[in-house]
Amino acid sequence: MSVLASQGGPILVTGGKGQLATSLVNLGGPRIQCVGRPEFDFDKPETLAATLDAIKPVAVVNAAAWTAVDLAETESDAAARANTSGPAELARLCALRDIPFIHVSTDYVFSGDKGSPYVETDPVSPQTVYGRTKAEGETLALAANPKTLVFRTSWVYSAHGKNFVRTMLNAGAKNPALKVVGDQRGNPTSSDDLAQAILSVLAVLEKDGWKDSYAGIYHVCGTGETTWYGLAVAALKDAEAHGQKMPEVTAIRTEDWPTPAKRPADSRMDNSKLNTVFGVTMPKWEESVKKTVSEIFTQK
Repeated sequence: MSVLASQGGPILVTGGKGQLATSLVNLGGPRIQCVGRPEFDFDKPETLAATLDAIKPVAVVNAAAWTAVDLAETESDAAARANTSGPAELARLCALRDIPFIHVSTDYVFSGDKGSPYVETDPVSPQTVYGRTKAEGETLALAANPKTLVFRTSWVYSAHGKNFVRTMLNAGAKNPALKVVGDQRGNPTSSDDLAQAILSVLAVLEKDGWKDSYAGIYHVCGTGETTWYGLAVAALKDAEAHGQKMPEVTAIRTEDWPTPAKRPADSRMDNSKLNTVFGVTMPKWEESVKKTVSEIFTQK
C-alpha cells in the first residue's frame, strides 16, 4: 500500500519500464505518472518541457539513466546525455516551475578504496565513465534546482527486469556449479525498498512542506553488506526453499572475471542520514532478497 496520500497532484517518474520506475508504479498508486522513450527522451531535450507541461507534476523522480556500465566506456557521449546533461536540464526545468526534484544516483561515484562505508560528505572519485557521468549529473542537478534530493543507491535488484538476483536464479536452475566474484563489497538494494523510501520522503514533503535543509545527497541502499558471492548464495538458498536445487557456488577474484569498466572493490554506503532527516529506515538486504525470490517463484 502506498504511503502517499491518495489525493494530490501527479508525481512524474522517468525511466519507462526500468526496475525502479516499475516499483514506483506498482507501489505508488494512481498518482504516479511514469514516462519513457520516445515521448520522454534525454536525447530530445524538447520532450522534457513538453512532458512537464502536459502532466503538471507536484514532484519529479528521475529514475532514467544509462546503466550499461561496460558499454559506457565506449559510448561515453550517450552515457553523458543520459546521466549528466539530461538530468541537469530536467532539474533546471523543474526549478523554473518550483517542482522538487529527486535524482537517483549510484555508489559508482566512489573509488571503492576508503575501507569503510561511505557517507554523503565523502569526496567522489569515480573510476569509470558511468561513475563519472553520474557524479557530474549529481553536481549539475543540485546546482540547477535548490529543491533537489540526490539519492545514491547500489546493487539494485527486483522480481522484474534484468538484474543480478534473477540472473543467478536462472543460472542456478541450469548449472550444477557457478562462479561468482567474492572480493567486491556493497549494499544490495531491492528496487521495491528504494521505491518505498522515495514514496515515504515524498509523503514527508507533502505533509511538512519543503525545507531548505532537505536539499542534498542521501544514501538509500539496503541495510547491511555482502559480496556478489554472498548475495548469490543467499538468493540461491532462498530459491532452494521453493524447490530449486542448490548449485555449488565458488567465490572468485575480480581479476578472474575481467570487465571493460573497473568495479569498486568496496562501495559500501552508510544510509543513516536518510533516517535522521526523514525517519526512513531501509530494510536489511537479506530480508528483501528472500521477499524478492519468493515473488519471482510466485510469478512462475
